[in-house]
This record gives sequence, structure tokens and C-alpha cells, in this order.
Amino acid sequence: MRTDFSEKGHPTMLTADKRGSRMDFAGASRMRSAWTALLLFLAIPVFSIATASDARADFRVCNATQSLIGVGIGYRAKAGWVTEGWWHIEGSTCKTLIEGPLSSRFYYLYAEDAERGGRWDGPINMCVAEKEFKIAGVTDCVARGFQRAGFQEYDTGEQASWMVQLTDEPATGGAAAVTGTNSP
Repeated sequence: MRTDFSEKGHPTMLTADKRGSRMDFAGASRMRSAWTALLLFLAIPVFSIATASDARADFRVCNATQSLIGVGIGYRAKAGWVTEGWWHIEGSTCKTLIEGPLSSRFYYLYAEDAERGGRWDGPINMCVAEKEFKIAGVTDCVARGFQRAGFQEYDTGEQASWMVQLTDEPATGGAAAVTGTNSP
């Protein structure tokens, strides 16, 4: 015989019936149901956390070309203007450049096709470097030992996340298409 607990928490004895061949499994069945319900209850928050992380806020760049591209980003931080790079993004993949909710409304991108020599640029001049960089300030780039590049402005409308897709397709004016969207 073994001790078990009833649904009210009182100890009960599971005993053989008069013939000695069958156990009273009603209490055990209720316990199995209770354990199953508890496990389901505990699994829901874990599943919710896992799916919530998929919808996190960030600034992502997707490379819709077949080439490797290098990407630099510019933004206004609390201490002033900052440019950072290079993120290397393989063809048909995406990378997160800024993790977490976006703190600025405007972001600026410059990208170069490492294999075919094209670029995605714009009219806003900011500083870049040959190697990995994080540069404070956007003035006097050359005098400070950096290069100057034209960045494209993206107005995120103060959304928490944003995605830019770089493509080969020519847009109006012959430049490669660059699209930005609020990413869910």
C-alpha cells in the first residue's frame, strides 16, 4: 500500500479491492489531471516570453541582393551625432544594427556593395572609416582622419522598430531601391 493525497489534500490509501486484483485509480487519475493542468499553466508564460522576443523592437537592415554589403548607420545620441559601421550583411539576410526600442526619430544609412562596387547613399554627409568605426560628430570628417559619405535619411515616425531593405532594383533616378518600414 502507498499513501496518496485526495483532492482536499488529505492522505488516502490506495488499496486493492476485495479480489486483490484492481487498484483504486480514481485518486491517481485526478492527480494526473491536476499535474497536467499545472504544467499547461506554467507552459503558457514560457511560450508567451518566447513569442514576445520575436516581436522585439530594433533597427534592422535586410540585404535583398545576392552580394555581401557593408552598412554604416548614423543617429543622434544624447551626447550628439554618432556614426557606426561596418555591419557585413550577406545576400538575402538581415542584421540588427540597433537593439531595443528606437530612441530617435531619424536614422541615416550608407551601404556599399563589397562585390560589385555599388552603393546606397543620400544627401546627408557623415563620417565613416575604412575599418570598423564608431565616430562622435559629423563635421570636419577629413580633418579628423575619416572619410565623408552621403547617408540616406529615414524618418521612423518615432516607431519603436524599423526595417530597411536594400535591393538591386533600380528606383527612380537610376539608384538602387531602398525601402524603410515599421517592422512588427
